Amino acid sequence: MSTLVMVRHGQSQANLDNVFTGWSDSPLTPLGIEQGHKVGQELRARGYLFHDVHTSYMRRSIMTANIVLEEIDQLYIPIHKTWRLNERHYGALSGQNKALVKEQVGAETLHRWRRGYTEIPPRLKQRKHERRYDRLGVQEPLSESLKMTLERILPYWQDQIAPRLLDNQNQLIVAHGSSLRALVKYIEQVPDDQIDQVEVPNGQPIVYHFDEHLTLLDKEIIKEN
Repeated sequence: MSTLVMVRHGQSQANLDNVFTGWSDSPLTPLGIEQGHKVGQELRARGYLFHDVHTSYMRRSIMTANIVLEEIDQLYIPIHKTWRLNERHYGALSGQNKALVKEQVGAETLHRWRRGYTEIPPRLKQRKHERRYDRLGVQEPLSESLKMTLERILPYWQDQIAPRLLDNQNQLIVAHGSSLRALVKYIEQVPDDQIDQVEVPNGQPIVYHFDEHLTLLDKEIIKEN
């Protein structure tokens, strides 16, 4: 049996400010740092040992991963950073206040953009370029649906995470709300029209146990005490 633990990063400054983040590199708040420590303490209390940790190219997830590893005394394990685990790209909504967008487009449209599976938020007029992606030959998206997010994550899951789980190596993923929602959909086979009901809060680990064939056995959500 193997274990996968998925953690959404601690509260970011963008979360606190209630703005769309996407691929913007928002730092952790003091509360976000505290949430990372609490996650690590909860995992340590349960005795989880990991072979690898996987995170995105965003500092809010990288810093959360480091805090968790320090708390569980496993800073020595390999940490794999990949753009494929980046948050969903919110296109032209990036940096905008969610409440103001809701006033402009209405609650129903905003809900579809945020929680739907195939809906694509308004695209950027011009693609952004950052050295962290240029060096990989990766173009930053103009916008992404959750479906598009899952499609870019799946190759990494299939090549880097699933084989390790099949080899009975426990894995830790520290990523983002939407990128983890996409993985929840895939792992739990959530229907397209029900994914809008799935929420992944900051700092609440999702624990999956799999059998030797990578069939899901059970799931636990570790909530704050």
